[in-house]
Amino acid sequence: MRIERIESDVLMFVGDAYESVATAFLRDGDALLIAEWMRHYLVEEMGKTVHTIIVTHYMNDHMAGLRLYPGAYIIAQHYFRHTFQSQRSRSAEDNQDYVNPTVVFGDTLWLQWGRHALQLFHNPGKTLCSVNIDAPSCDAVFAGDNIVGNIVYLSRSSPEMIDQAIARLQKLQRSRVIGGHMGSFDRLTLNHARHYLRRLREITVNIYKTPRDDLAAKTIQSISIESCLAPGVFPTAFEREWHRRNLDVLQ
Repeated sequence: MRIERIESDVLMFVGDAYESVATAFLRDGDALLIAEWMRHYLVEEMGKTVHTIIVTHYMNDHMAGLRLYPGAYIIAQHYFRHTFQSQRSRSAEDNQDYVNPTVVFGDTLWLQWGRHALQLFHNPGKTLCSVNIDAPSCDAVFAGDNIVGNIVYLSRSSPEMIDQAIARLQKLQRSRVIGGHMGSFDRLTLNHARHYLRRLREITVNIYKTPRDDLAAKTIQSISIESCLAPGVFPTAFEREWHRRNLDVLQ
């Protein structure tokens, strides 16, 4: 696990397996989490009590460990159950680990946490219940899974919906963008993600316009991530993996 101190009272955690990101806002002896899986460091080593958890979207990889904080308030968007049930595969263990949110909101929720005035807002993109967080005190916006580094993951969403979600994030003009995976980026990553999405769509549409529809699926698999990335952007191994998953979705 990688730990970065974004501000004196804000810690970012990046996991090893899926490079999942969790962020903790500290206030005296309490912590507010955006995502929720770093209990050992916060609770056992730092002696903090996890008071509130913001779940950016109700999918298994962002819900793991909710049961570890039985006293915490869990905040989610109104369509949380739709997202949970729409996942392609859920194990019996996933279903057992499911925890209902404590607080459910619709469009916007303001939360004062110490010196931080956080605006939670509904920003459907990769999932219908996506919650993004504007943190002016950190000059940061938390994008959840609406981006994956310099690309996006289509999943069961539509390119148009994801593009609109990223455009909303750009309007905030924050210098720092924190994704649901990989870590923190500068604001240009939002431009890069939209470029990737646009190029992937253009290439895919052109392939399906060819007379040989029977070759389309094979040709889709040959789309390189380099052909979709913005100029000067080089892919990480993690981005390559999620690009491959996008190609599977497009077949």
